[in-house]
Amino acid sequence: MQICVLTNAADWSLDPATMAGMAQDAGADSIHFGEHSHIPASRETPYPGSPDGTMPAGYERTMDLFVALTMAAAATSTIKLGTGICQIVQRDAITTAKAVASVDFISGGRMVLVTGSSWNIEEMRNHGTDPATRYELMEERVLAMRAIWAEDEATFHGRFVNFERIWSWPKPIQDPMPVFVGGNSPGAEERALRCGTGWAPLHVPGIPDRMRAYTEKAKADGDRTSALGVAGPLSAQTMEDYARAGAQCWLHYIPMTADAGEYERGLEELTAVRAEWNGAG
Repeated sequence: MQICVLTNAADWSLDPATMAGMAQDAGADSIHFGEHSHIPASRETPYPGSPDGTMPAGYERTMDLFVALTMAAAATSTIKLGTGICQIVQRDAITTAKAVASVDFISGGRMVLVTGSSWNIEEMRNHGTDPATRYELMEERVLAMRAIWAEDEATFHGRFVNFERIWSWPKPIQDPMPVFVGGNSPGAEERALRCGTGWAPLHVPGIPDRMRAYTEKAKADGDRTSALGVAGPLSAQTMEDYARAGAQCWLHYIPMTADAGEYERGLEELTAVRAEWNGAG
C-alpha cells in the first residue's frame, strides 16, 4: 500500500512546489491538494473532517487546484500528484477534463484524480448545482471526462452533460486515467463502480470494514477497481487496517502551514510511523 500526503495550498501557506518537493524527498508516494473555489460567508453545512463540524482556517484562501498541481509537477520528478478532492459538481466537465489531462501529460503520467459529490451545500449552490441531484451530476461529469480522454472524437448525452463530437487534446498518458470517487454515504461504493476506477472514502469508524467488503466483492465479481483511504489517526494500526482492507494507498492529512519546519515535522512523523508499520509487517 502506498503512503501519501493530503494537504492544501493557500496564498499564506508554503507554496505547492515546496510542499511537493519536500514530500518527494521524504519518500511519500503522492501528494494531494484539496479544492474550494470559495467559502460562503454564511454557512450552515458542517465540515465533515472534524468531530464538531468546524472547518479549518484558511480554506477560503486556497489556490486554484490545477495551478497548484502544475507548480508541484514542475518541481518534482517521481511523486504522484493528486486531488483531494476535485469538486467536480462545481466544475465544467470539458474544462476539467482538459486540466486533468494536461497535468498528467506535463508530469509524465503522475496525475491521480480523486473527486466526489462535495459536502458544502452553500458552496455548490453558488455554482448553480442542486444538492438534491449532485450524485447523478457527479457521475455524469466523471463519465463525460472519461469519454473525452478515451475517444479522439467524443460524444456524451446525459441528463446534465451533453455534447456531440468534440475534439480535445492532450489525452492523459495513463490509460485508464485513475479516478477515485469519494463519498461515505449509502451507495458510494456503487457510484464508484459505475463511473470511476476506485473508491475513496473519508475515514470514520467502520470504513475499513466497508472497504474490505468493497474490494473483496469487486475481486469476486471480476471488477477492475481499487480503493484509497483518506485520513484517520496517524498510526501503524491505521495503515495496517487499510492495507488489510485492500487499499491501494492511504492519505495522511498534514494541515496547511507557512512554517517549513512544521511541515517537515509532519512529514517526519509520517515517515516514522510508516517505518513502524513496515517493520510490523
